[in-house]
Amino acid sequence: MVFSSVPFLFYFLPLCLGIYYFTPRRWRNLALLLAGLAFYGWGEPVYLAVMIFSILVDYTHGLLIGRWKENRRQARLAVASSVLINLGLLFFFKYYDFALSNLAALFPGLPLRPLGLSLPIGISFYTFQTMSYTIDVYRGDARPQKDVAAFGAFVTLFPQLIAGPIVKYKDVDGQLTGRRENLSQFAAGIQTFVCGLAKKALLANNIGALWEVYSQADPASLSLLGAWLGILAFAFQIYFDFSGYSDMAVGLGRMLGFEFKINFNYPYLSRSVTEFWRRWHISLGSWFREYVYIPLGGNRRGKWKTYRNIFAVWLLTGLWHGASWNFLLWGLFFALLLTAEKALLLPLLQKAPGWVGRLYTGAAVLFSWALFANEELDRAWGYCKAMLGAGQGLTDPASLYRLVSYLPLLLVLAFASGPWAKDLFYRLSAKGQWRLAMAGCGLGLVLSAAYLVDASYNPFLYFRF
Repeated sequence: MVFSSVPFLFYFLPLCLGIYYFTPRRWRNLALLLAGLAFYGWGEPVYLAVMIFSILVDYTHGLLIGRWKENRRQARLAVASSVLINLGLLFFFKYYDFALSNLAALFPGLPLRPLGLSLPIGISFYTFQTMSYTIDVYRGDARPQKDVAAFGAFVTLFPQLIAGPIVKYKDVDGQLTGRRENLSQFAAGIQTFVCGLAKKALLANNIGALWEVYSQADPASLSLLGAWLGILAFAFQIYFDFSGYSDMAVGLGRMLGFEFKINFNYPYLSRSVTEFWRRWHISLGSWFREYVYIPLGGNRRGKWKTYRNIFAVWLLTGLWHGASWNFLLWGLFFALLLTAEKALLLPLLQKAPGWVGRLYTGAAVLFSWALFANEELDRAWGYCKAMLGAGQGLTDPASLYRLVSYLPLLLVLAFASGPWAKDLFYRLSAKGQWRLAMAGCGLGLVLSAAYLVDASYNPFLYFRF
C-alpha cells in the first residue's frame, strides 16, 4: 500500500486515525505497532515474519547491550551480532542473487542458481533504522527500550516504514513515550501531507508519463533534445515522487504526534554536488555520515584517507540503492565528483557566479540520473552518449512537439522545485489570507484524489528500495 492510493486515503488512514485517537494514551504505541504491521502486510503478508524477527532481534540485543554496558567486550559482541544479523537479512534478500549471478558469470562451471525471491518492501530503510538503535544504545546516545510495543512502533511506524525518511532511534526516543498530540500539530500535518500528495499525484505522475516515453526508446535513436528532455523529465519525476512521499511521511507523523526531520531542501538549487547531497535524501546522507564516514575517520586523518572514506561511503550508497552494476557506477560517479570538489573545485565554484555552479551541478546530476534510471549498462552508456550528441541529430519532430506540449508543466515543476511556492503560501497566511491558503490546500487534496481515482499511471520509484 502506498500513500498516494485510494485504499490508503479513504480506508486505511481514516480508520487508523480513528482507532489511534480513541485508544487510551498508554496503549497508543501498541495501536501504532498493529497499524504498521497491517500496513506492511497489506502488500507483503509473507514478509511480516521477517519484520517481526527484525524487531525481536534488535529489541533483545538492545537489552543485552544495556545490561552489559559495564563490560565493553560483551556489549561490543552484542552490537556486532545485531549488525551482522541485520546486514545478513539485507544481503540475503537484496544482494544474494546479484552476487550469485556474478559468480556464475566468472565461474561458469559452478552449480549456482539464483533464488529469485522478491525484495521485501522497504527493507533497506527499516534495516538501517533498527541498526541505528543498537549502535546508539552501545554508544550511550540512547537508552535501551524495555517496552517491546514502543520499540515495535518505532520499527513499523507506517508513515516512514517503506520509503523513509530514515529515522534514527535517538531522534524519536523521547517521542515514543512522551509525545503529546495537539490540534495545531495535527493541522500542520494535514497541510504537509496534502502538499506531498499533490507533488506526487499532480506533478511527479504527469511528468513521469513523459519519461516513460523516452525510457522505452532505443538510446541510439534519440536526438540531443530528446535525450535531455527525457532525463529532465526523470529528474523532476524522481524529485517530486520521493520528496512528495517524504512530505507525506512528515505530515502523517505530525498527525500522530511525531516530528521527523525534513528529507529534501530544494536540492536542484545547489551550486555544487557537495551542496546537492546536503539537500537530497538528507536522512540517508546523515546515516552514512554518522555510522560509516565518521567511524572510518571522516576528514580527520589526512586528505588521502578522507578521499578513501568518501569512496567507501559512496560505493555503499550506490549499493544501498540496488543490487545492480549501474547503481555501483552511480555511486562511483559521485565519489569522483565529491573528491574532485574537496580537492580542487569547491573554492573555484565559491568564487564563480551562482549560475556557473548551478549549471555545472545540474549537468552532473542529470548525467547521474542517466546512470541511475537505466539498469542495463549498455543502455545507460548509450543514453549518456545520446546526451553528448552521439544520437540522431540535434532535434526531432516528436521531441519538439513534446517540448511544446509539456512546457507549461516544466515551468510549474521548475517553480515548485524551489522555495517560492512555499513562501507564497506562508505569505498569504501571514497577511491573514489563511482562508485562501486553506482553499489552495483543499483544492490540492480534491484534485489529487480525483487524479488517483481515475489514474492508471501511479508508480513510486523508491518503492523497490
